[in-house]
Parts: sequence; C-alpha cells; structure tokens
Amino acid sequence: MHTQREYRRSRSIPVIVAVFVAVVGQALVLFNDFEPGNDSPSDGSATMITAAALSRAGAIEIPSEPPAGRPTA
Repeated sequence: MHTQREYRRSRSIPVIVAVFVAVVGQALVLFNDFEPGNDSPSDGSATMITAAALSRAGAIEIPSEPPAGRPTA
C-alpha cells in the first residue's frame, strides 16, 4: 500500500523532469541566439529567412516602417 508521501513524490517526478527540460532547452536557445559567430541574428539572416518563407508561400513582404537610417521617400 502506498503512503501519501510516496504518492506525492511519484506524482512530482514528471513535473520536475518537465521543468528541467524546459530550463535546459531555453538556456540552449538563448546561448544559440547570443553566441558570437557567423549566424548572429544581426547580420540579416533572419530577414532573409522571413523573405524566403513569404516568397515560397506566394506572399509579398511590405515593411511597416522604413529601415533605420534611411529617409522616407
């Protein structure tokens, strides 16, 4: 027969594992985003990926505001 203490412990193990996986996964995502290297988000690769995905879907990308540093026409 299980005691109440054993039941609580067995019920909390999946929660602990899920929290651990979430924390490690988020840490890896943040490390990958801020890691210095060739794939940094500031080099424009994110914009190119977005444009490619939109083009494949047959959509047209219309920016909501002009790029920084360029005067409006």
